[in-house]
Amino acid sequence: MKTITNSDITRFERYLWEEERSAATLDKYLRDVNMFHKWLNGRSFDKESVLKYKAELLENYAVASVNSMLSSLNSFFAFLEWHELRVKTVKVQRQIFASRDKELTKAEYERLLLAAKEKGNERLWLLMQTICSAGIRVSELRHITVEAVWCGRAEITCKGKRRMVFLPNQLCQMLMRYIKAEKIKSGSVFITKNGKPLDRSNIWSDMKKLCKAANVSRNKVFPHNLRHLFARTYYSLQKDIVRLADILGHSSVNTTRIYTMESGEIHRRQIQKLGLLRC
Repeated sequence: MKTITNSDITRFERYLWEEERSAATLDKYLRDVNMFHKWLNGRSFDKESVLKYKAELLENYAVASVNSMLSSLNSFFAFLEWHELRVKTVKVQRQIFASRDKELTKAEYERLLLAAKEKGNERLWLLMQTICSAGIRVSELRHITVEAVWCGRAEITCKGKRRMVFLPNQLCQMLMRYIKAEKIKSGSVFITKNGKPLDRSNIWSDMKKLCKAANVSRNKVFPHNLRHLFARTYYSLQKDIVRLADILGHSSVNTTRIYTMESGEIHRRQIQKLGLLRC
């Protein structure tokens, strides 16, 4: 039987920090471990206890969330060299098609742009086009600086990796006009009135305010969906998933495949064109 102490968790936190895990990853791992620790309520435990915990998670959370929590716990057990306590994640069949109620279409994207322009929010209008045309994460928006716009490319560091992102010429011209009008001398282009880079939550909120005017479901409107639209559009034209993975900064092509999934309706139209039926 094993017992978790606060010292164990503190040492695990130190280990994650020394491994240079991102702040978000560190926070998530600790949250998941502390959740298990709270569930134990001071009790000693064994593999059977962990399996019982897994079963309770499956009753209350989606499979993907459960697997994520178990992955955190397995890392904690591995750190403590309690390898016999590690449990298997739940196997899930790979999703083939994207959900239509969450997939942002190009037409909907254009309606969002029009709504932003009609509201007079030029910053949001340009911000959405920057994310969508460059395929960047919202957290990478701060790397779109005055200097990057002038040279047409931005050097982005994210998740311990560095990559070069090229900005379309037309986008650079639009951003240059904005920079000049806003008298931004250097640093990030998309900033608050206090000169700080825009916060993710502010961008999320501003985009949601466009939904009604653009007649687009709120479920589809969030910054990362613009990156997905870039990926699907690029892949539909180039059919080069390896190059796309490099552009998006993915370590695995399997991650990129999630971005390029088409809706079932598109697949239905494609198979109907095969000409394999005779009446």
